[in-house]
Amino acid sequence: MSGLGKAYLVYRMTRFTTLILLLLACALSSAQQAPIQKQPEGTLKVDVKLVNVYVTVTDAHGSPVAGLKKENFRLQEDGREQIISVFDKESALPLSIALAIDTSLSTRHDLPLEQASAKRFARAILRPVDALSVFGFSETVLQSTSYTADMHRIEEGIDHVRLGAATALFDAVYLASRSLDKRQGRKVMVLITDGGDTISKYTYQEAARAAEEAEALVYSIIVVPIESSAGRETGGENALIQLSEDTGGKYYYATSMSQLDGAFRQISDELRTQYLLAYYPSQRLSNSQFRRIQVAVSPAEPTSYHVRHRAGYYTAKSDF
Repeated sequence: MSGLGKAYLVYRMTRFTTLILLLLACALSSAQQAPIQKQPEGTLKVDVKLVNVYVTVTDAHGSPVAGLKKENFRLQEDGREQIISVFDKESALPLSIALAIDTSLSTRHDLPLEQASAKRFARAILRPVDALSVFGFSETVLQSTSYTADMHRIEEGIDHVRLGAATALFDAVYLASRSLDKRQGRKVMVLITDGGDTISKYTYQEAARAAEEAEALVYSIIVVPIESSAGRETGGENALIQLSEDTGGKYYYATSMSQLDGAFRQISDELRTQYLLAYYPSQRLSNSQFRRIQVAVSPAEPTSYHVRHRAGYYTAKSDF
């Protein structure tokens, strides 16, 4: 290479090195000037995602109220007003039902009646887009039918629940909730039990959180034999009442076949007349893992309406 060529090559390399140094200097200067974003201490950062709230409105006689509009509802999260982004009446979303039947010895006299009533409920409520799964629980919890709309399989699953010795009620709630958590659309758990719990490995708190995280509405049908009602164990019964209220479901007492059928009929009617309210939380930061939801209705006579919905939601799911 000639001397002129070498000089030109050195010149080009020097310019390239100078350009690289200038770019590095600019990048360093920008990084030093950019403010450091810090999260306030003691808060949790959560993803802003759509929160679904299924709302049941009943009148003074307990009958579902249809025909309400979006402007009739007011929704708050932790006391802060929220904008309702999605509103739907009598939601056409697929319905997944976990039907859990107590098969412990304390229910052996009532089990055939419960099975017959459960079959009538399934036939009345299920559409082709829906699915129902049957669980039987005593000292263990067994899923006798996976989620399906096939009535033959459902009735076969109801027939094949078997009697056991003890009652793992909270285990049934926990495991049925986990199965619902994977489902899309509306999710409902229907429990038929005398309310006792004698052997569960999961606590009530763990079962309740699983139901809340699955966004499941829990309907409890508490079967109370008249002859033994005075001495029954009420701990699990009270827990079911609280769980039903916190998830936006409802509890019923049944001492006869007609009352059992009546409870199933009311559940079916409610599931056909629910409202879906959905919103994007206005706050990204929270001092608590649990956010409380409040829904109010403003019709002409607000005192005659009763509103039920889930109490709130967790900003992060537990590990399982």
